[in-house]
Amino acid sequence: MASVFSAPTRNLDVVTLHEILRLRQDVFVVEQGCAYGDIDGRDLEPGTVQFWAGEGSVDATLRLLREPDGTERIGRVVTAARARGTGLAAQLIEAALAETRSPVVVIGAQAHLEQWYGRFGFVRSGEDYQEDAITHVPMTRTR
Repeated sequence: MASVFSAPTRNLDVVTLHEILRLRQDVFVVEQGCAYGDIDGRDLEPGTVQFWAGEGSVDATLRLLREPDGTERIGRVVTAARARGTGLAAQLIEAALAETRSPVVVIGAQAHLEQWYGRFGFVRSGEDYQEDAITHVPMTRTR
């Protein structure tokens, strides 16, 4: 089982932050062909926590955002091609959920992962929508 780490973005060392951003770019921008502004300023918000996993490298990552309305949002969930199917993303989701303070956590899931997120208690909370030419579904988990 790979090690799971978490820290507010502002507390990350430059190498770890670089590896997190590189992985997001490699998968979302290059592999999935979505030209979008991944560095959107939200990583630097005071309540944002980065989660990552791997053995000597960042093989999977996600971020936990604390929204102004009190809900929390999990986003930028990504796993390197070499590490897919190893359970890293599931470990990160579980770690992020364990750190949430709000009874409501939301996620904008790629539609083909709806059932996968359902394993963690997320349920569809709206209609499908397009984001960067990929069908997504809004999902909510309430404790």
